Amino acid sequence: MTARHTRIGTGLGELTAVADGDTLIGLYFPGHWYPPKPEAIGPYVEPAGDPLFTRTAEELAEYLAGRRTTFDVPVALHGDAFQQRVWALLREIPHGRTTTYGTLAAQLGNPALAQRVGQAVGRNPVSVIVPCHRVVGSDGSLTGFAGGLRRKQFLLELEEPAEVKAGRLF
Repeated sequence: MTARHTRIGTGLGELTAVADGDTLIGLYFPGHWYPPKPEAIGPYVEPAGDPLFTRTAEELAEYLAGRRTTFDVPVALHGDAFQQRVWALLREIPHGRTTTYGTLAAQLGNPALAQRVGQAVGRNPVSVIVPCHRVVGSDGSLTGFAGGLRRKQFLLELEEPAEVKAGRLF
C-alpha cells in the first residue's frame, strides 16, 4: 500500500483524507470514533499538489454548498465481508433520504442483525461520501455518528428536501 494523507478544511471541521493510489480510502472527522493508525495513513501531502485530494476537496465544497448530491471521487473501502455488504447498502441510500439500521439488516436478510449493522456503519472509513449519516434509529432519532451528532444533524438538514423544510415550524 502506498497511502498518503492530507487535511481538508470544511464547514464540518478539518477532515483527514487518506488515499492509496488513485482511490480515496478514508475521510475522517476531527475526533473520529475509529481513526486510522498513524502508520496506516502514509506521509502528509498538500491537497493542492495531489489531483485526487484536490478533486475530493472540490466535491466536498460543492456538496456542502448544496450544489452536489452525489460524489464521483473513486473510493475503495477496506473491511470484512459483512462491513462491505453494509457499506454497499449505504451507497444506495439516495440524497435527501434516510433509512434505519433495522431496514438495512432486513435488506441483508436478517432483521436481528441491526446492532451488527450499526457497528459496521460506525466503522465506515469514508464519511460523508459513503453516507452513513443517512442511517437513523428505528424511531427516526439521531443515533451514533463517528463525526458527532451535531455534524450528522447538519448533514441531514443540508440534504433535507425543500418541501420538508418548508413544512417545518422551526
